[in-house]
Formats: sequence, C-alpha cells, structure tokens
Amino acid sequence: MDKKERIAIIGAGFGGLSAAALLAKEGYKITIYEKNDRPGGRARVFKEKGFKFDMGPSWYLMPDVFETFFGEFDKSPSDYFELVRLNPAYKMIFGKGDEITISSNLEENFKLFDQIENNGAEKMKKYLKLAKFQYEVSINEILYKNINSIFTLMRPNLLVKGLKLNIFSNLKSKIDKIFESERMKKILLYSVVFLGGDPKNTPAIYSLMSHVDFNMGVWYPKGGIGVVVEALVKLSEKYGAQIEYNKEINQILVENKTVKGVKIGDQEIYYDRVIVNADYHHAESILLEEKYRSYNKKYWDKKIIAPSAYLIYLGLNTKIPEIEHHTLVLDNDWENHFREIFEEPGWPKNPSYYVCNPSKTDDTVAPPNKENLFILVPVAPGLKDSDEIRNMYFDKMITHLEDLTNRKIREEIEVKRIFSHRDFIRDYNAYKGTALGLSHTLFQSVMFRPKHKSKKIKNLYYTGQYNHPGIGVPMVLISSTIVRDLIKKDRKRSKN
Repeated sequence: MDKKERIAIIGAGFGGLSAAALLAKEGYKITIYEKNDRPGGRARVFKEKGFKFDMGPSWYLMPDVFETFFGEFDKSPSDYFELVRLNPAYKMIFGKGDEITISSNLEENFKLFDQIENNGAEKMKKYLKLAKFQYEVSINEILYKNINSIFTLMRPNLLVKGLKLNIFSNLKSKIDKIFESERMKKILLYSVVFLGGDPKNTPAIYSLMSHVDFNMGVWYPKGGIGVVVEALVKLSEKYGAQIEYNKEINQILVENKTVKGVKIGDQEIYYDRVIVNADYHHAESILLEEKYRSYNKKYWDKKIIAPSAYLIYLGLNTKIPEIEHHTLVLDNDWENHFREIFEEPGWPKNPSYYVCNPSKTDDTVAPPNKENLFILVPVAPGLKDSDEIRNMYFDKMITHLEDLTNRKIREEIEVKRIFSHRDFIRDYNAYKGTALGLSHTLFQSVMFRPKHKSKKIKNLYYTGQYNHPGIGVPMVLISSTIVRDLIKKDRKRSKN
C-alpha cells in the first residue's frame, strides 16, 4: 500500500487478535490496546498451583472455519497446535445413574438414537441431512457476507434455497415435530444455550449446529483454547502488529464525523482507523459522545441479552472418572431454567449446567493424578452478584455434583475460583454482565445484529460476538474477516 495506514484495535480477544493478524498481513500498522494483563478476552487463561484453566470458551467446533482462517496466511492450525477429536464427544446426565455418551462414531450414535426413540436413527439421518444443507448454504452464502439489510439476502440462488433454511420458524417447534423423546430433544437443543438463546426464540436454521456436532465432530486443541489465542498472537506479531497490555481506552476520538484515534487517560493517540473488539454496548455508550452513537439507550433496552454465566474453576487433588471432558447435566425441567433466564430473570432454582474436565484428555492442564474442572451455569444477565449469593450457589452446585459422582469433592479442592456478573463487567465491560452478547433470536440474527461499521463515524469498525455472524469463536473469526474486507473496500473507494 502507498501509505502505511495506522489502525488501533480496542481489545485483544479473538476478534481483536484475528483482525490484527488479517490487517497486519495486508500491510497496515496495527496496535492493539488491551485493558487486561494478557490476551484472549473471555478466552484468557489463568494458572495456579500447576493447574491451567481456560476461563471461557472450551469447545472447538467448526474446524473448517479455523482451517480457512489460518489458510489466509498459508498456514494450518496444525502448524500451531495439536488437535484431538474427542471420543466420547460428550456425556449427558439426565439424573443419577441415568446418562448417555455421544460417540465420535456416527453409526454408534444412530444405534443409541434407536434405543432412545422409536425409529430414532432414521429420523436423525433425515435431520442431519437437512442440517448439513443448512450449514453449507450458511457458510457459502451468509456467514462471510456483510449483510446490512434483507435485500442483501435477495440473491436468486439463495432465494431458491430459502424455504429449506427454516429462517422464520423456531428451533424448538422444528424439533418437536420430528422427535418425541425428551432426551432426543435435549441432545439436539443443548447447543442453543451456548448460542445464548432460548429454543423457543432461536431460528430453526440453527439446527445446522447438529451437523457441526455430529458430522464435523467435537475437537480439542492440546493445551486448551488458550493455545489458539497464543497462535493468533504469534500470527499478528509476525506481521508487525503490537499489543499493549494494561491499556484501557476511555474515549474514541472523532473529528468532522471521522475517527481520529483513541484516548488513554489524558493521552490522545492518533490513528487512521479504529476497530472495536470491546463490548459493543460499552463502546457505543461510554467511549463515544452521544451524538456519534449508532445505537441509543432505547435500542439496547429492547434487546434480548444473552445469558451471563456463573463459573467455578476447581483444581482437585484426585481424578473424577465419572466426568468426561465435556459433561452436560440436564436432570431437571430445563424449560423452567430458560424461563428463569429470559422471562422471569432470577438465579435458577434447579439449573442445568456444564462441566468441562480437560485433564481427562490433556495431562498438561493439571498436575499428575489431579483434575481440572470448569463448571458453567447459564444465568440471566443483570442479576445481583453478591458474595453471599456466590457462596450459596457454590454450595448448591457442588452438592449436586457430589451427589451425581458419589464423591466428596469439597474435600479434594486445591484451587477454587468463582467468576460471575461483576467479573464480566469489571474485566470485559460486559453489558449487564453478559457472558456472550446478544441472543440469536430471529430479529437479532444476520442483518438485525449491530453493524460492522459505524453508521455515523467514518473509519470506525466493530468486530466480535455482537456482530454478524454472532456468538462463538468461529463466528468471531469470520466477523474479523468481514471487517478486513470492508476496510480494503473502503480504502480502495477513498483512493478512486
């Protein structure tokens, strides 16, 4: 490029790091400002007493998206970390002594589905065929596109396929029409929680996640998700990007409706463009003057915010063979749990929850003969988060897990850390303490999500889970790819 443009990126999460790598490779001079003392954002890592904890994402799904991203640099994920396909993929516990394991072998799963439901395998084969179609159309026609309006989707080839995409029906009703067993329904709907949604409000097109789950498989990068963060740091720095830690931006500078830089404390630093990977609501509501905001308070008040999370990180002095690498505990009325998240917000009385046990697969994340556990309870955003509630909930969750495993887990704890609403707000400026951003409802998907470009300020961009295509590490990598393409187009347009 003729002039090496300078770009500031706010936040070193997956969005900021991936955008930095992509744009540094294009020749831009990139500086990332990160408010915390390490990279990764919600995917940070912390270590204590020989235990290594991924603080956020723990599922490695959609390996094709990672391949595509690293392919931008003529690299492969295997150049940076070792991937293992998990088998079993995960365990689901429906009650004490009542559990199933999902295999990495599809034929074994079909046998299981026939045991769970009459003609379950045949129903699942048809369902997965549709899910594969929806995934391929989404990847090729939707996910990588900058979709600003419904008209962007009015392409002839997409319109022909539109009815099979089930955009305008909800996932729960679709599953209810096909499957009878509550177990089958939970198997196919559990991933909605990780999309930050309620099955009643999530578009049926997200059945594509079943293709991701069963056909593409559940993977694990040896060393944890933190090694993927490290790979992005190496990539971005290889092309000249710089990361400055413990640097919190307190204002985005604007002049003549054009971004001119960022402010840290009293220091103004000038840039040609700014990319925000910080919380979208925080950037709009705090970092910008009111006249420059694309979305006002009324906009945010109307939005369905994805759940927060009550997280427990435990280092145990013994092994827990009853807990697989991924274990989902669904032994309650989970529809009531959804109600307590989305309709009548409150700390759930009998929650479903998820336990990650990476030391089952990886001996580098815990000392020998010890266990690394990560417990996640989806909870409503915006709840009171006091020490009293935290301690009460810790006792509740550990008591339940002890009952399931017939183990005195409290007596085996070497490391304990709790992370919830106030930590998400303090560490990530997360709106209402959300762990994820915006739920994927019909009117909060695709063109209805906040835009990648500011509507009011030239050269200001956004990447991350709030944008299209949405929540999850693969989606954030795609979001940054869209931003890279937008900046290239904008620069080309400005030169003409």
